[in-house]
Amino acid sequence: MPTAMDRPHFIGIGGAGMSGIAKILAQRGAKVAGSDARDSATAEALRALGVTVHIGHDAAHLAPDATCVVVSSAIRADNPELARATGLGIPVVHRSDALASLMDGLRPIAVAGTHGKTTTTSMLAVTLATLGLDPSYAIGGDLDAPGTNALHGGGDIFVAEADESDRSFHKYTPEVAIVLNVELDHHANYASMDEIYESFEIFAGKVVPGGTLVISADQPGAVELTKRVRDLGELKVVTYGESEDADLRIHKITARGLTSEVTVLLDGKLLTFTVSVPGRHYANNAVAALAAGIALGIPSRNLAGALKSYTGVKRRLQLKGEAAGVQVIDSYAHHPTEMTADLEAMRSAAGESRILVLFQPHLFSRTQELGKEMGEALALADSSVVLDIYPAREDPIPGITSALIIDAARAAGADVRAVADKDAAPAVIAGMARPGDLVLTMGAGDVTDLGPLILAELSK
Repeated sequence: MPTAMDRPHFIGIGGAGMSGIAKILAQRGAKVAGSDARDSATAEALRALGVTVHIGHDAAHLAPDATCVVVSSAIRADNPELARATGLGIPVVHRSDALASLMDGLRPIAVAGTHGKTTTTSMLAVTLATLGLDPSYAIGGDLDAPGTNALHGGGDIFVAEADESDRSFHKYTPEVAIVLNVELDHHANYASMDEIYESFEIFAGKVVPGGTLVISADQPGAVELTKRVRDLGELKVVTYGESEDADLRIHKITARGLTSEVTVLLDGKLLTFTVSVPGRHYANNAVAALAAGIALGIPSRNLAGALKSYTGVKRRLQLKGEAAGVQVIDSYAHHPTEMTADLEAMRSAAGESRILVLFQPHLFSRTQELGKEMGEALALADSSVVLDIYPAREDPIPGITSALIIDAARAAGADVRAVADKDAAPAVIAGMARPGDLVLTMGAGDVTDLGPLILAELSK
């Protein structure tokens, strides 16, 4: 553990990325403290590790003997704890630098892409742990088992999500990098696809000499990136997917209810394994994880056998419960590609059952740029309810509302209605449901909190 990280203070410690780093530091023996806007299960989990968690942001929460203050890109310059740190001359460290320091001396795998990072990182972490390799990991979501987003392991492998949203993935020097897809997103930080490509090229260039880039052979943005990085020094490029020229080719994906059976062609031989989540999108994530493990020198058959140990990540098509014959499932999808992938996965699993969606758009900037595509994705559901935009870190943009999505959905033939009052939404969608239906709460905001309330309404 770097000396500067032995008494860190995290502003926004309850966030998925921040809490993971804090947990690992606490497990390594650091005296960790931090603050968050509200109390949560994450805060309780941190306290169980000996972390001091303050609720609310106040300059008094920052101990004068803190060796550094860790922030994410979401922390604003006028935060009182950040201002106090500046006044006291305490070093301010971005979370990506903190994470990079935790990977020093280990064999890092960094997973990047516009979507699918959390699932793929989780699949790798669970698979490597099942094989007894005891990896460290930092993930943007909680695993179903063991129920945490981060762990300091005793092995020499460190698996981490590499966040492209603010270019912070440029801080890492992985032995193996995964690029799942390259699409235009994070519109507050990227103005064009050219900027996106440039950013991913820098990330690929950070792979250690002799290291491996695992990248999709199917997704157009990834294919273009492959062309751009083929001649990067000593970088070994391994492609995966359904394309005929993929190095690790997906031969067949067979739906088995809420699971999939995947067959890949590797070195002229067929290899079949089970993925415990439905849909083509998640099957591709599993093959990316398989390719990364092979790049580390782990036998492919061992990896294939261990991959079935992965049972999911919270909020990634997570079954929240069943009431009155209706299953309620939580989806983190908030980009149109993710929404389409999850709805297609549910359609393959649902059979003749109807799919109802309670969707909460995430960010004004994303809705401004991709609202039409979000609406078109909702046309894959039988009926949808759309909430107001979840702002997260953003201020409102004049004229940008959920109406952009609703209008596009209706133009695409969708049955969709608006519900501005989030508290009323559980009763609305429960009233629409009938036995056999699947209800998805979808979005990256607090729509996830509505799943239990929908189940309670159904129980009535």
